[in-house]
Amino acid sequence: MQNIQTNKLFWASCLALLVTSLSFGIRAGMMTQLGLDFNLNATQLGTITATAFWGFPLAIVIGGMIVDIIGMKRLLVGAFLFHLTGIVLTIFAQGYWALFFSTLLIGIANGTVEAACNPLVATLYPKEKTTRLNYFHLWFPGGIVIGTLIVTLFLKLNLGWQLQVATMLIPTAVYGFLFSKLDFPPTERVSSGYSSGDMYRAVLSPLFLFMLVCMLMTAITELFTGQWIGMLLKNVTSNALLLLTLTTGIMVVGRAFAKPIVKKLAPQGVLLFSAIFAAAGLYMLSTFTGSSVFFAAVIFGIGVCYFWPTMIGFVAENIPQSGALGLNLMGGAGMFAVSIYTMFMGGFYDGLIVKHLPAGATLQTYSTAVEGTPEAAALAAARNLAGPEVLQVTLILPVILIIAFTCLVVYMRSRKTRQLATA
Repeated sequence: MQNIQTNKLFWASCLALLVTSLSFGIRAGMMTQLGLDFNLNATQLGTITATAFWGFPLAIVIGGMIVDIIGMKRLLVGAFLFHLTGIVLTIFAQGYWALFFSTLLIGIANGTVEAACNPLVATLYPKEKTTRLNYFHLWFPGGIVIGTLIVTLFLKLNLGWQLQVATMLIPTAVYGFLFSKLDFPPTERVSSGYSSGDMYRAVLSPLFLFMLVCMLMTAITELFTGQWIGMLLKNVTSNALLLLTLTTGIMVVGRAFAKPIVKKLAPQGVLLFSAIFAAAGLYMLSTFTGSSVFFAAVIFGIGVCYFWPTMIGFVAENIPQSGALGLNLMGGAGMFAVSIYTMFMGGFYDGLIVKHLPAGATLQTYSTAVEGTPEAAALAAARNLAGPEVLQVTLILPVILIIAFTCLVVYMRSRKTRQLATA
C-alpha cells in the first residue's frame, strides 16, 4: 500500500524547482564575467543562455508524454542525474562549447523537474490547483533572488563563478535523496479515468491552442526580460543585478499571497491584471532613468508575477482532460519561445550597438577597447541606448496579451452563464 506524504512531496518539489531557478539567477549574474573570461560577444552569450531554454522544452514535452507511463518518480530521478552532470560540467568548463553543452543539460534537468512536478502538484491538491501552483512556482523567483544574492556576495568576496555554480550541488543532493525515498500517486488524468484519446483531443481544442499561443508571449515577457535585465540596463543603472533581485522579490511575495487574488479574480482575471501591469512596467523600464527605474521594476514584477503558474493553473482547472501533457506543453512552448527570442535578440542587440557607434565601427574593435579610452566610452554610450530599445520591442507582447486576456475574460464569463443556464 502506498503511503503518500503530500507535504513532503510538495516541499521536495519546491526544492527541485529551487535548483532550476538558482541556475537562472546565478547564470544571469555571471553572464558578463563569462563574456570576459572566455572572450564571448552578446550573440554567443545569447546562444549559451538560449540552450537552457532549448533543453527545457525538449524535456518537458517528452516528459509530459511519458510521465503517465513511467511515473513521476522515475522522471525526477532522471532530473537529478541531469542536474548533477550539468552543474559539474559547468564548474569545469574551459570555453564556449563546454558552457553550451553543460547549460543544455541543466535545461533538460529543469524541464524534467517541471514535467513531473506540475502534474504532481495538480494531483496532490485537486481543489486548489492554481493557488498551489502559484505557491510551488514562487520558488522560481525565490531561487533567482537567492542566486543573484549569492553572485553579489561571492563577487564581494572575490570568489569565482565556479564556486557560485557549485552552491547548486547542495539542494540538488537533498531533493534527489528525498524523491528516491518517497512514494508517488498516479497522475490526476490517470486517476480520473480520462483516456489518452481524451488527452490528445483536449490539447487540440481551440481554448487550449489559444492558451498555448498566449504562453509564448507571457514566457518571453517574464523570462527574457529577467535573464537579460542585467545586460540591457547595466549602463542605465549601476545596480542592474539589484533590479532583477527586486523584480523577482516582488514575484515571490505576490505568489505567496495568490490565494485571495485567484479567488477574487479567477485565473483569467489574474492574467488580464498581469498583462496590464507587465506592459506598464516594461514601458517604464525602457524609458525611466536613475532611481525611478526601481519603481518601474516593482510594477513589472507585479505584472509578471502570476503569468507562469496561472497559465498552467488555468489549463489544469479548465481543461483537465489534457492531463500532464497539457500542462507540460504549456511550459515547453513558453521556454521554446524564450530560446528563439533570446537568440534573435542577442544578434539584434549587437546590431543596435553597432548602429549607435561611429560610422564604420566594428563591435569587435570597440568591445576590446581599454577602459578610459574614447572607444570604451563610445561603446558604453551605444549600450546605454541599445538596452532600452530591446525592451521597447518586447513591450509589443504584453500589449497584445491585454487584448487576448480581455477576450478570455469575456469568453469565460459567457461560458459560465451558459453552464448555469443549462444546469
